[in-house]
Amino acid sequence: MKAFAQTSSQTPASTASPQPGAPETIDQAVTLDPAFVLGKIESWIIGFQKLLPNIGVAIVLFGIFVLVGMGVKRGVHVWARRRDRGNLGEVLGSFLRWLVILAGALIALTIVIPSLKPGDLVAGLGIGSVAIGFAFKDILQNWLAGLLLLLRQPFRPNDQIVVNGFEGTVQRIETRATIIRTYDGRQVILPNSDVYSNAVVVNTAHESRRSEYDVGIGYGDSIDVAREVILEAISGIEGIESATKPEVLVWDLAASTVNLRVRWWTNSLRTDVVHVRSKVLEAVKKALDAAGIDMPFETQVMLLHDQTEETDGERGAQREGWPKKADNQSSSGLEARRKKNP
Repeated sequence: MKAFAQTSSQTPASTASPQPGAPETIDQAVTLDPAFVLGKIESWIIGFQKLLPNIGVAIVLFGIFVLVGMGVKRGVHVWARRRDRGNLGEVLGSFLRWLVILAGALIALTIVIPSLKPGDLVAGLGIGSVAIGFAFKDILQNWLAGLLLLLRQPFRPNDQIVVNGFEGTVQRIETRATIIRTYDGRQVILPNSDVYSNAVVVNTAHESRRSEYDVGIGYGDSIDVAREVILEAISGIEGIESATKPEVLVWDLAASTVNLRVRWWTNSLRTDVVHVRSKVLEAVKKALDAAGIDMPFETQVMLLHDQTEETDGERGAQREGWPKKADNQSSSGLEARRKKNP
């Protein structure tokens, strides 16, 4: 037992024996021998010299991957431009270029450090990508949404859209945001994630677009005559498409007017829609005035209830605010009062 104890107590001392010239105490470390330092530096230089061939090969290989990445990006640009999808070419080309460069960097590292295994690198990248994903969540979300917008193409540059209350012409779709120019000359930068996850109205998705406006005429005017006058007035307006004829429909019997809905088709561009609408309203107003058709204002009748009369409270006798009839025209209220007080 004593022999075993002596052996076990001596084993750690033998395994933990310091290297020749290495400091054993703090005082020795402070007053370190310059020869030890020079030896360490010399060993590092020798190791670097041994790695120089690997470093040279890694640099050349990495440069080749960079050139290949640039070629891939240019090829994607050419492919996208031929299909009139320049924005997709920019985003997809940049992504593929950096993917090729990253692959070249990993291979170069395995050449410089032979002990480094590709599996360890991939595992490290997997853990790092999770951390990067949490740190740059919004940026990656906008980038992915932009890529999906470019791939699916719900709208294109120069389309006129409405999204999140903003309306204008799409200038370009970038990796982070969609840029639109409003009709009054302002620029709006919309995050791609908002554009992708919200409803978008594409006003120029089709060549033609229908516009409409309600015109009110009096109850005493003829609907057929008003319809004929309106159709004749707008038939010669430039900008209204002749393939689909304008129409006038009875749309509502309002409190003081009969509302006629005028509908017509124009080019879907905003400038055509606005200018043709102005011409239509002007022509309709002038034509109805010339034909003597009334466009009455909204009329409201207010009846003031008189609660001082004897007939108040009798549903068949109270006047509900209407003027009292003359003496020679006996009203139901007077008859009721005579029957009540003979």
